Amino acid sequence: MKGRRTLSPRQEALAERALFSAILTLRTVEECRAFFRDLCTPAELQALADRWAVVGLLQQGVPYREIHKQTGVSVTTIGRVARYLTNGHGGYALAASRTKELRTS
Repeated sequence: MKGRRTLSPRQEALAERALFSAILTLRTVEECRAFFRDLCTPAELQALADRWAVVGLLQQGVPYREIHKQTGVSVTTIGRVARYLTNGHGGYALAASRTKELRTS
């Protein structure tokens, strides 16, 4: 990994907030796709998409090994996603809930 410039915790928080604020300006899936394709490498974008796919499968109760077979995501990563889904900051659950609401409305 590249060396990072040294930022204070406050600067880190402001940079993170600026990124999330920029994401909130996006209005369509196409705008999000363009933004994330500019922001992320193809491998980073694939990793994000894989983790999101794991969320849905975990919520369906699919066993880890089956998720691994279906997605190719490592069991370690599946476990990490599961841990954050149940004991994280609530972001996965919130986004999954809202996505489900959109599909049913």
